Amino acid sequence: MKKIILITGTSKGIGKELAIYYLSLGYIVIGCSRGSTEISNNQYSHFELDISNEKDVVKMVRNVRKEFGKIDVLLNNAGIASMNHFLTSPYQTAKNIFNTNFFGTFLLSREVSKIMIKEKNGRIVNYTTVASALRLEGEAIYAASKSAIENFTQTISKELAPYKITVNAIGPTPIETDLIKAVPKNKINDLLEMQAITRFGTLEDIINVIDFFIDDKSDFITGQIIYLGGIHN
Repeated sequence: MKKIILITGTSKGIGKELAIYYLSLGYIVIGCSRGSTEISNNQYSHFELDISNEKDVVKMVRNVRKEFGKIDVLLNNAGIASMNHFLTSPYQTAKNIFNTNFFGTFLLSREVSKIMIKEKNGRIVNYTTVASALRLEGEAIYAASKSAIENFTQTISKELAPYKITVNAIGPTPIETDLIKAVPKNKINDLLEMQAITRFGTLEDIINVIDFFIDDKSDFITGQIIYLGGIHN
């Protein structure tokens, strides 16, 4: 039977490209985002929802389980950012960032894990950022939300290990997507200079790490955080 992969944030950017990539490998792909998607493939199903809405997440995962009976891989790709000094960060902005980045990851992981536990198999990949490892000024809220994901990843990796479910996280460097369009060029250049390998990350860099994490042979790899670009915590 084909593998089922659920990817959040598939309406655009990296999430959309990941969905297209795994479709090309023969996966059945379940995508979700706040808006619609341009992906047209009979092996792709799309749900429009806010991943921080518990009822909508529970309903989606139940629908996937009813139709396919399992979920092999979860990629918690969806995320938002706001590059502001914390003194000028509105409370609602901070709340929105944590709702999407952390609570969305929590809800998807919780609900999908319930299905994986019954299969005694599964791969969960979460997303952090090099901004967390570097403690970047101007990204306190965003970095904090991702630091929460790192701790969450390492803790639930222990809780899910008895069920043969691995949980890991990838920390991308800046990638030329919509997420960084509003960031001043000089700030991006300064960040690139902090990396051991001073270039933008690419979709292929992300795919390489995800493919490693979700490979059947990676059943002994869990609770790990891999930053791209030579960054370390």
